Amino acid sequence: MNVLAIDTSTNVLGVGVVNKEKVIGEYITNIKRNHSTRVLPAIEYLLKDCGLGIKDIHKIVVAHGPGSYTGLRIGLTIGKTLAWTLKIPLTGVSTLHLMAASGRYFEGLISPIIDARRGNIYTGLYKFSNGEWTNVLEDQHISAVEWAKKLNEYNEHVLMIGENAPTFQSVFETTLKDRVNFASVTVHNPRPGELGLIGMDQPEVDVYSFVPNYLRLAEAEAKWREKMGN
Repeated sequence: MNVLAIDTSTNVLGVGVVNKEKVIGEYITNIKRNHSTRVLPAIEYLLKDCGLGIKDIHKIVVAHGPGSYTGLRIGLTIGKTLAWTLKIPLTGVSTLHLMAASGRYFEGLISPIIDARRGNIYTGLYKFSNGEWTNVLEDQHISAVEWAKKLNEYNEHVLMIGENAPTFQSVFETTLKDRVNFASVTVHNPRPGELGLIGMDQPEVDVYSFVPNYLRLAEAEAKWREKMGN
């Protein structure tokens, strides 16, 4: 089964094709450019370079958040459209789980970090052991200071991963001391190959009702709901 993986949830644009035997191909960039005009050409280029056609794809897996509101909508729209058109399954995977996957060989806890602004982060707590992933703490929107306090309760070494992690280095080092570790820059970019493998055997979602997992409302929507008393 060939799986097409699509990640547009952050500045990273990732497209990959995998099956159970190998990662057939990956396309990754990390630049601040609009994903909307680049995803489909990237998919077309990758499939052609791998000697595949779109009809050789048997499942679509997308990173469904949290992350950029616009980026998430782009990725999910394309994923849903392809799945519906090709009549193949669609699956969503947490962007934070995807990020954590790059640190799978760290012997401790793994905390992916996305900057949510104003001292807040999107994060979760993961552990990889005996070939299995455990979501120790669910994905959430929280202040970096409060997250550091939560991590301190585990008294374990923690790997911070993601290009936004160094932004909060002093916060985590103040609380966690020498138990905090920061991933190398070479593993900060989530790999679409990992995305495809994580989602390969996960249940499919309903194409029509599937929506991004923002973890919090956009500021404009939050203000509107507050005004309307919702």
